[in-house]
Amino acid sequence: MVVSPDALAGRVRPRFPIFERLTYLNSCSQGALSDAVREAYVRYLSDWDEHGAPWEYWVAQLDAARASVAGLLNADEEEIAITTSVSAGVGALTSALSFDGERNKIVISDFEFPTIGQISHAQERRGARVEHVHAEADGTIPVERFDAAIDEQTALVAVTHVCFRNGARLDIAPIAALAHERGALLLLDAYQSAGSLPLDVQALDCDFLAAGALKYLLGSAGIAFFYCRRDLVERFAPTATGWFADRNIFEMDIHDYSPAPTARRFEAGTPPVPAIYAAIAGIELMREIGIDETERHVRRLTELLREGLDELDVKVVTPRSWHDRGALTCVASTDAEGLVATLAERRIVTSTRDGNLRISPHCYNATEDIEAVLGALREHRGLLRNL
Repeated sequence: MVVSPDALAGRVRPRFPIFERLTYLNSCSQGALSDAVREAYVRYLSDWDEHGAPWEYWVAQLDAARASVAGLLNADEEEIAITTSVSAGVGALTSALSFDGERNKIVISDFEFPTIGQISHAQERRGARVEHVHAEADGTIPVERFDAAIDEQTALVAVTHVCFRNGARLDIAPIAALAHERGALLLLDAYQSAGSLPLDVQALDCDFLAAGALKYLLGSAGIAFFYCRRDLVERFAPTATGWFADRNIFEMDIHDYSPAPTARRFEAGTPPVPAIYAAIAGIELMREIGIDETERHVRRLTELLREGLDELDVKVVTPRSWHDRGALTCVASTDAEGLVATLAERRIVTSTRDGNLRISPHCYNATEDIEAVLGALREHRGLLRNL
């Protein structure tokens, strides 16, 4: 039986009111607001109003978020830290690394978000050396380039799963194998894949993973998470820390530094309680919808989009093969900001990075959304770059 490409969207779309007004194709920036997340914020306000300051309950919500993330990643709860951003988690990790010995190199790719690049280069003040792995002209990075960069002096390899600028996807397992073969650790930034692609930290063989709930996980700003492989936790004592990273947050001890024996040691200060409610709702909604089914659905929509862009004979900077790409498609533009504004006038929400128009369907998008954006692009062909 052939399944309609709109079957999933038909089932979940009513839970996202924005589609009553707009064609929303910007999940790579922020997921659409669902009824579940809206209700989660109402529940937070009701709890606050009813109890005043129910900190024990809010800490339990933090633990519930940890459980949701662990289920998402095929990890244990003790391997998960809840942070305010990817920057906070990665900053805590790098604060625990020493760069005064032979292993003083950080390898990063050209695909990284500024967070990874800036935090890595900030470690140069502490003795680190940073080496960039460059992309090919076709927007991919062959594993051989990582092979050449990772050596016995490498402490950390930091790579993104899906690039926010061109939508390219890295094959993580072989890069992890290279890192481990040479005694280095691997940090994966999965912000552009969490919720749109299945994530299994065991299969990926990453040592650390950082992501947030803002995009395809349908949560809101101010909440992220950080995974640390269980056997590595006690190797690292972050100096970027806070009271929620302590072994007992209610001990209120100011006389020593006693980090938690779990990945909680990568947390910091008071957590963003409202965003925790939203994150739990968003993650659980995505698990209910099905991330495997979402991937298949988005792949079909992306193929329709690519066919339409091929007919327009324009430059698509995202690799064609699904194995080499994520959920967002990036199209080269002569005026990307102007094109996003023009589409917005047609009530089509997209975004831009690096001079490219970004179109990112998700579980709630349907073929009519792809047809709408292609129709608008045909009318404004002059704002797109030729092949």
